[in-house]
Amino acid sequence: MKLTYDDMKKLGMDAFLAARVPEDIAACVTDALLLAELDGMPSHGFSRIPFYVDQALSGKVKADARPQISHPSPAITLVDACNGYAFPAIDEGLKATAPLAKQYGIAMLGVRRSHHCGMLGHYVERMAREGLICLAFSNTPSAMAPWGGSKASFGTNPLAFGCPNEKAPIVVDMSLSKVARGKIMNAKQKGLDSIPEGWALDADGKPTTSPEAALKGTMVPLGDAKGAALALMVEILSATLTNSNHAFEASSFFEAEGPAPGIGQSFIVINPASFNPEFPKTLERLVRQITDQPGTRLPGARRFALREEKKGQAMELPDALYEKIAARGKKA
Repeated sequence: MKLTYDDMKKLGMDAFLAARVPEDIAACVTDALLLAELDGMPSHGFSRIPFYVDQALSGKVKADARPQISHPSPAITLVDACNGYAFPAIDEGLKATAPLAKQYGIAMLGVRRSHHCGMLGHYVERMAREGLICLAFSNTPSAMAPWGGSKASFGTNPLAFGCPNEKAPIVVDMSLSKVARGKIMNAKQKGLDSIPEGWALDADGKPTTSPEAALKGTMVPLGDAKGAALALMVEILSATLTNSNHAFEASSFFEAEGPAPGIGQSFIVINPASFNPEFPKTLERLVRQITDQPGTRLPGARRFALREEKKGQAMELPDALYEKIAARGKKA
C-alpha cells in the first residue's frame, strides 16, 4: 500500500493516541519512525508501531513518562527516561548537552531506564548539523553470544558517529551484529520463509535461514570475535556507565508483557573548534582524498540521497502492517 507522508503521520498518530500516548510524545515517536522510513530503513520505521503501542497499553512502556534531567557535573547530563519512550528522553538530553559541548569543548549525555531508540544515526546527524562531532552508543536486549560462547549476553548494540562536513554530515551508523535484528523481525512480519545465510544462529548455535528460528537463537557478530569485543565495549558505555539494565537483564522490545527493558544510551559530544580552529579545512583534505577516487562515497551519503529522492513521494507500507497499525488506531 502506498501512502503519502501526511497519511503515514496520521496513521501513526492515530495508533499512539488510541493507546493514550500524550500528543507531543506521539508526534516525537511518529516523526522518528517516519524519518527511518524516508531513509529506507523500514526495520526501524513503522514496523515498530504495533510493538510500541501494545507495550504502552500493557504498561511495559510508561507512555506518559516525562524525562528527568540532572547535571552531576558541568559537562555531564544524565536523563532518566523513567521507562518511557527513548525518543523524547534523548531529544531533551541532547538539547541540554549540545550547549555544554560548545562551551566546554566536550560533554557527555547518559540516558537510563530507556527503550528502543530507533536509528542512532539520526541523533549524531542532528549534532553534526549543529557543528558538533557526536559518538552514540546503545545496548539492546540480549541477542548475541560472546565469542566462543553459546548464551546471548549482548544485544546487537548499535553505535554511531556523526561529523560536520561542508556539504552534508558524515554519518556512520551500524549495529554490531552482521545485520540489525529488526531486519529479521521485518522478514518475519512480511511472511518471508528465509533470510540470507550468515545472519543468525538457531537456539542450538547452528546456522539458520529461518526468521523464526533466528529470533529464537542468536545473531552473528559483525567481524566475528572483533564484533563481539566491540559489543562488550558498547554494553559498558551504554548500560554499565548509566546504571541501566544490561542486555541479559533487559526484556524484549517485541513482547507486550513483562517488565520494562530499562536499557541505556550514551552520547559523547565534541566541539571540533575547541581542538582545532581549522577543523573544516583539515577535514576537507581528508574528504577530498576519499571522494576524488571513483566509486567512493562518504558514510551517510546514500541515506541522504534516498531521503531527498523520497520527499514528496508516496511511501510503500506492507498491507498486513497497515492493517495492524490501522486496527490499533481504531481502538480509541
